[in-house]
Amino acid sequence: MAASSVALLALTAGCSFGPPGPDQAGSPPNLPRPSAAPTAGGDDASREVAISVLAKNLEVPWGLAFLPDGGAVVTERDTARILKVGPESTAGGLEVTELRRLNEVRAAGDGGLLGIAVSPAYATDKTLFVYYSTDQDNRIGKLAGDGKLEPILTGIPRSPEQNGGALAFGPDGFLYAGTGDGTPEGTQAQDPKSLGGKILRITTAGKPAPGNPVKTSPVWTSGHRNVQGLTWDKTKRMYATERGQPISAELNVVVKGKNYGWPKADGESTDAKFTGPLAAWPTETSSCAGVAVLETTIATACLLGQRLTILDVTGNGTVLGSPQELLAGEFGRLRAVVAAPDGSFWVGTSNQEDAGQPGPEDDRLLRLVFSDGGAGRS
Repeated sequence: MAASSVALLALTAGCSFGPPGPDQAGSPPNLPRPSAAPTAGGDDASREVAISVLAKNLEVPWGLAFLPDGGAVVTERDTARILKVGPESTAGGLEVTELRRLNEVRAAGDGGLLGIAVSPAYATDKTLFVYYSTDQDNRIGKLAGDGKLEPILTGIPRSPEQNGGALAFGPDGFLYAGTGDGTPEGTQAQDPKSLGGKILRITTAGKPAPGNPVKTSPVWTSGHRNVQGLTWDKTKRMYATERGQPISAELNVVVKGKNYGWPKADGESTDAKFTGPLAAWPTETSSCAGVAVLETTIATACLLGQRLTILDVTGNGTVLGSPQELLAGEFGRLRAVVAAPDGSFWVGTSNQEDAGQPGPEDDRLLRLVFSDGGAGRS
């Protein structure tokens, strides 16, 4: 594994990056500071972005989460491996080791080993949570230390191309999961008895979390097509990506009990009973999966669009200015993006799959550093 850096100059100002919030555990990995060339023309409204390649030759990295020591755990969708990346480094970059290979996973289509979340009490319980596919359904399970995979929630609809898979702990300490509708017609998303096409909120035992819209149900929101990214900003505002709709890919602000309209709404809707997206883009140039927030900047990682789409938001959550594009076409399909404890973005490519065109180093894990804040600041 060799690390490399390249300067990209395609992002203009209007986004502000700062140090991570106090709830982001861990310390930054021991990395050399990437170099970046100055922006052409010396425009004061532009900024420098440096990209380091942290890991190479991965196979469809899907989920990405950080451990208290500053290293990351990464899932590979098709191999069903859980990898640890860093914080230890070698002469060429970060050390990559295999932690587990889950024999219970059945990978096919966009199903397999998907999201991963680190227990808030990991320092003492050494527990990871994973979202994975079997032949019959999608499940959420937990791995305590070296123990066996224990399913805690089963019966999430399984399908060739709409399996959801987002998994993350919220600021409230509960586990959130994004699922896929799983049907061509969208029959699950509006069915309150189905776990398909929903965002779920559960305890670490897999039970409905206290305060859910319906006490006996894990459902937090409904009317989703295929949720593959979840994140929160420093105000605890929740965001989710929505992909796979025929017309639009969406970035939604997630609010308890709301209905986001699928299959009746695809992008913006005039129906008052549905909640519209914060932003929407044509599917053929976006299809965004992962989402992450640093300060007031939201980044979505796009598969068909092969780029990061960047939005800046105000304190009350409205979009400021126009969306910006980063990494367009530079690294192929992008799937995972997370905010690292040191204030950088980590991004995973997804070229080692049927729709991709892998290069000799794919798939890769990238680290983005911005010149006006975040990782690498003195």
